[in-house]
Amino acid sequence: MSRFAQAFARGPALVCFITAGDPTPDATPALLDALVEGGADVIELGMPFTDPMADGPAIQAANLRSLGAGTRTADILKIAADFRARHPEVPLVLMGYANPMVRRGADWFAKAAAKAGVDGVICVDIPPEEDDSLGPDLRAAGVDLIRLATPTTDAARLPAVLEGSGGFLYYVSVAGITGKQQAATASIADAMARLKASTDLPIAVGFGVRTPEQAREIARVADGVVVGSALVDIIAEHGANAAGPLRELTSALSQAVHHSRKEPA
Repeated sequence: MSRFAQAFARGPALVCFITAGDPTPDATPALLDALVEGGADVIELGMPFTDPMADGPAIQAANLRSLGAGTRTADILKIAADFRARHPEVPLVLMGYANPMVRRGADWFAKAAAKAGVDGVICVDIPPEEDDSLGPDLRAAGVDLIRLATPTTDAARLPAVLEGSGGFLYYVSVAGITGKQQAATASIADAMARLKASTDLPIAVGFGVRTPEQAREIARVADGVVVGSALVDIIAEHGANAAGPLRELTSALSQAVHHSRKEPA
């Protein structure tokens, strides 16, 4: 049973995102530990990039802070490998853009990610139609390629999104960038029913989820909830001293997500 399968089998999963190297590569491990201590079930580690087109101001700024601190791919892989050694059961995802992933070759990146103990990769700007630029190498290395579905992913395109996808399906709940508007729970519930008719993969919902109350509502209808910008904002405020506040918010989010289906709707 994969780490993803174990994480989602326990009930709605909390997926927490921060950017590697924000505020510095040396500070990131303690911040990741704080997320796990707070109850995160899955960790998404962002790979900083100069042009993060899917991300809003908070994560854009995190990318710039990380790059300004000199974060390189080698630093990210070391952070991942050290995380795996400390947390052998927690699924770890690298999320980012094609350029840092394929510039040295997809085969190199896939093998390096697998060696570091990475479970899955989300590449925002490689569409399913261009799967051959990264997907086969990831799958050959035993790393899941986690795809994105959106409110505009219709029945005609969904099979292409699901083909070769693994780990879980990331449902982008709004047609926009991270950290901004929040989709209505009713529209998310409708999307979950539609997607679950086509896949057995767990479905995690992200983009715009900031509070325990929002997370609780989504967890009632989804398999997982992704929170990123709210956590990144804490790092922007507290820097290397963000572990305590991160743990506190993660704990509140975790309780909301994990208890969501025990409460009356």
